[in-house]
Amino acid sequence: PILGWTLIWATVATFSCYILGLLLALLINRKGTRFKGFWRFMFVLSIAVPQFVSLLSMRTIFNTNGPVNVLLRTFGFLGATESIPFFTDATLAKLTIIFVNLWIGIPYTMLSTTGILQNIPGELYEAAKIDGANAFTIFRKITLPYMIFVMTPNLITSFTGNINNFNVIFLLSGGGPDTLEYYFAGKTDLLVTWLYRLTITQKDYSFGAVIGIMTFIVLAVVSLVTYRNTGSYKDEGAFQ
Repeated sequence: PILGWTLIWATVATFSCYILGLLLALLINRKGTRFKGFWRFMFVLSIAVPQFVSLLSMRTIFNTNGPVNVLLRTFGFLGATESIPFFTDATLAKLTIIFVNLWIGIPYTMLSTTGILQNIPGELYEAAKIDGANAFTIFRKITLPYMIFVMTPNLITSFTGNINNFNVIFLLSGGGPDTLEYYFAGKTDLLVTWLYRLTITQKDYSFGAVIGIMTFIVLAVVSLVTYRNTGSYKDEGAFQ
């Protein structure tokens, strides 16, 4: 179950940030959008603030007696003693962690895709419009292939990074809620946070070493094989 949740987490976190960051970059960089610098500044604020500060702030906001639950009680959406178990219910804790990670990760993707979008030759768009291509066709035939070509190595590294994303899990939920179903692991623990529990808390160094070595081997092999089969590697000079 821990491996399954780790893979689901890494996949959802990587591709959701990529897709939403791309859409946000397209929306901000289109010709009709005003105050582009202001919108970029607003979304980059989460990068300017140290990540551990943002995560601990979010943990407080979604806590049992945090601002979100207090406001819901104040406006009558919850009873006087009720609260939404953002970090004590396993399913809701996973959804909350994914949501917070999107809030932190999307600005990075937006900045990366903004730079790539501004690097696409304008002549390609002009030629496509002269040939009668509509906005959807231009996006599908020019923008999207270019973005995928350039961003594929970044997607691979992001996926690997999310599998080893210790900060988000440890600072938000601490791996909890705890359960007796797993061997010294909580419902939201990833392999890396489980490894931390095994080595630092339980002093089970042998089992922790096996998990760490196997995780490294699998990620290294998958990353290398995937990258060598992408267009970014096989046709490096295509978009130069």
